[in-house]
Amino acid sequence: MRQRELSGGAGIQVSQLCLGAMAFGTEVDEETSFAILDRFVEAGGTTIDTANCYSFWVPGGVGGESETVLGRWLARRGGRDGLVLASKVGSGPGANGGAEGLAPEVIRTQLAGSLQRLGVDHLDLYYSHREDRDTPDEQTLATFHEAVTEGKVRTLGASNHAAWRLAETRALAEARGWTPYTAVQQRYSYLLPRPATALPEGGHVHASDELLDLVRSRGLTMFAYSTLLWGSYTRPDKPLPEHYQHPGTERRLQALREVADELGVTVNQVVLSWLTGGDPAIVPIVGVSSVAQLDEALAAVDLDLPTELRKRLDEAC
Repeated sequence: MRQRELSGGAGIQVSQLCLGAMAFGTEVDEETSFAILDRFVEAGGTTIDTANCYSFWVPGGVGGESETVLGRWLARRGGRDGLVLASKVGSGPGANGGAEGLAPEVIRTQLAGSLQRLGVDHLDLYYSHREDRDTPDEQTLATFHEAVTEGKVRTLGASNHAAWRLAETRALAEARGWTPYTAVQQRYSYLLPRPATALPEGGHVHASDELLDLVRSRGLTMFAYSTLLWGSYTRPDKPLPEHYQHPGTERRLQALREVADELGVTVNQVVLSWLTGGDPAIVPIVGVSSVAQLDEALAAVDLDLPTELRKRLDEAC
């Protein structure tokens, strides 16, 4: 699996695909989670994504289950050598039914909890999981920078941020000499929701053209989540959500099917190849519940879309 340098100057290499660990410990049992992790690393994958809040919304979940399972797997493996670990703070349950936010005390407490559950002394990448407009940006950014200077975090990212907010917070951090956000994690796939649609999943923010332009022009690294739309590309029992049902969807689905048929690959593999080979090149986060699903995704790393087929996909709208 190819590697690329993570923006930010920390010298971190991330793998072409990132393994999403959200369901580990809740919807995916520990034995299956370990098998998926073992297969991912065997295939050359290095980069694993989790969060402090995964997955408190699942019945019986309280948050932290994913990190706990990862920590047990790392202990069994004998350490984190060769791996890039990413986690997040800000979307866990907070007071009054809202999100926990990004106040300094929340960041410090939750980072300590994540490190303890993972059984490591630092994270390679730490995200603000969502915006917190109730906490002054100066406080949030100074606390993230503190975590970097203390060696608890190597580099920083922002997830589910509007493009203007990402640009604004980066400018503020750079003006103060603090570590800026250099990685971005946003919802993105080949199919696009209807314009001006509010996504029903709480906290999800879809990548806008402006955000993609910011990533491209500033040399940031973008990770995309929900890349395969929960199986909706290929599974009859997983119909596309209502907000993806518009005329452009059918045209893009038709183009996807034609390209997949011409190449003799699956639609999911075409989507992943389209993401990794585009401009900007994107690191897809792949969440799976079985080794078989992971193997399908892994086959996409060797798929390079011919120029004419990529153009056909790009122009379908």
